[in-house]
Amino acid sequence: MKISKLMCSTVITVNMDDMLSKVKDIFDQVAFHHLLVLDKGKLVGIISDRDLFKAINEKVDTAAATTRDLTCLNKKAHQIMSYHPISLYENSTVKEAVAKFNQNTISCIPIINEHEKPVGIVSWRDIMRALEHSK
Repeated sequence: MKISKLMCSTVITVNMDDMLSKVKDIFDQVAFHHLLVLDKGKLVGIISDRDLFKAINEKVDTAAATTRDLTCLNKKAHQIMSYHPISLYENSTVKEAVAKFNQNTISCIPIINEHEKPVGIVSWRDIMRALEHSK
């Protein structure tokens, strides 16, 4: 089975120079756990909600936050992203995705087209759900 059958085709992206305030706003508004980072439309990195949590001050979003605490939101996406994310092409198979998950400590795989532009994302949970519902 092609991975394109299981992937989520809704992909949320940011650019390398977007500030963490924008990244945080996106994570606060959507139920995704990963944002893909683009440079000139091509996939160059990935940011997880955990990456953001580690990068921002614990006082952000509290009444105790000072201006100094909030300066962490001025960092750029490229400062916290994981570079060269493991990805697959849209014509890859689910078996290839399973191999990538088993060989690496990752929770999602961006799916790209032949121009390295993201067209989807698949998590290990997506694969597990498909297995549960398969005949």
